[in-house]
Amino acid sequence: MAILNLTPDSFSDGGQYRDPEQAVRHALTMLAEGADILDLGGESTRPGSKSVTPQEQERRVLPVIRRLREQIPESVPMSIDTTSARVARAALDAGATWINDTSAGLDDPQMLALAAERGVPIVLMHRQGIPETMQQAPSYKDVVAEVCHHLAARAQAALAAGVEADRILLDPGIGFGKLAAHNLALLAALDRIVALGFQVLLGTSRKGFMRAICGGVEPTQLMPATCATTTLGVMSGVRVFRVHDVAGNRQAADIAWAVRNAG
Repeated sequence: MAILNLTPDSFSDGGQYRDPEQAVRHALTMLAEGADILDLGGESTRPGSKSVTPQEQERRVLPVIRRLREQIPESVPMSIDTTSARVARAALDAGATWINDTSAGLDDPQMLALAAERGVPIVLMHRQGIPETMQQAPSYKDVVAEVCHHLAARAQAALAAGVEADRILLDPGIGFGKLAAHNLALLAALDRIVALGFQVLLGTSRKGFMRAICGGVEPTQLMPATCATTTLGVMSGVRVFRVHDVAGNRQAADIAWAVRNAG
């Protein structure tokens, strides 16, 4: 899943793709590099970010979705990264085919019903708090158990709303209301999240907890670190990886998949 942030303030690429034509070119490049899914968002969810109105999100994302849908096959999924059912519905009408909700349907009670109504996959992510304040003092007694419990509950809520089980994806929410130790514990226990019985999405790309481990390099220099987590994810049974740097992660995933299936 290739990240296309149509925002001025995302943590590593904010403002780079605000022009629709430039955004479309970058999306096509990522597809050529091996992306299977495009994930478009008009609201940054980096730590400290403030919410963006549905109207502004639509202004940012809808022209790009429409232009891309004219140029790529219908079989290529496009995901709308939003917690607003209004934005998600507009994006689906424009040509998106997935929903990626960092609140797991909690910010907008209409989101799960919309996914069921439209028959589209939906990513349900764990997040402690809201983006503006989530990194101020995250706290857990047992982060793996608590994240698993939350994701299982949100999956059941999606099923109750009418979403088919094979259209539910769970995301442990690396970096969303979590300290470095919490993120590492979740990466070490990805198989427990996979064991919940739904497809799992992992999003670690360029995230801050890896910077300290890697000597404080800039986020754009964390592609090798991200590839390491992609490899760990494949070996644990994760099936979808949300990344900025497609080519390197595609190679990492393909090699790990070949090793996983060698026996």
